[in-house]
Amino acid sequence: MSKADNLERFTISAESESETKTVVETRDFEFIVDEPAALGGTNSGPNPVEYLISAWAGCLNVVVHTVSEEREIDLDSVEIEIQGDLDPRKFLGAAEDVRAGYQELQVQIEVESDADEETLNALCAEVEERCPVGDNIGNPTPTNVIIEASE
Repeated sequence: MSKADNLERFTISAESESETKTVVETRDFEFIVDEPAALGGTNSGPNPVEYLISAWAGCLNVVVHTVSEEREIDLDSVEIEIQGDLDPRKFLGAAEDVRAGYQELQVQIEVESDADEETLNALCAEVEERCPVGDNIGNPTPTNVIIEASE
């Protein structure tokens, strides 16, 4: 069996409604990506970088519960907060020497559990290692972006 046999493909399609507003479809879902009014948008939905860290929080939630169940750790609640600073100068074309994305991200996962600190530290390490979205954020992922004229 090759590595490719184990891959699961995920696909979205998106259409621009304005300079800032995008309608995205995946499976049976549709959602809006937009900028806040202060950044020229209509505030119809979270912006792309908010969706990125929201996706990470959603993924962390799934992985925390999955690994906890495997390790027989009882969780009464899970709360996740992610924050990060983004320097918009690269995006705006005002600077070349800064990253376009988040400079750093801080994640805090608070669980209500009887597990001791050592158990929670081991849980955290495995969750961080196994989270697909965190893996994509923390490691380079090959990309191939093409712009072509529609027919």
